[in-house]
Amino acid sequence: MRSETTESAPAPGDGLIRAGAVVFVIGAVATLVTMAPLFLGTDPFPPVAYGVCMLMGVGFLISGAGVFRSIAAQRRQARGAVRSA
Repeated sequence: MRSETTESAPAPGDGLIRAGAVVFVIGAVATLVTMAPLFLGTDPFPPVAYGVCMLMGVGFLISGAGVFRSIAAQRRQARGAVRSA
């Protein structure tokens, strides 16, 4: 049985996964930037900069929500295919 979706059609949750990846990368860059002064011996950044590092975890959670949304959509599609057969 062929799938009715095409490669170019975005699946449910794809947007959340992409957004989560972007937020995660921003948090990763912020982590590298805030840790650099510790290795270079310069003055550390203010505590707010360390808060931006938490975006790594937020991005991971957003991507996880997108994965779960995609799983739920695939389950609904599979159940619909079984019922119609």
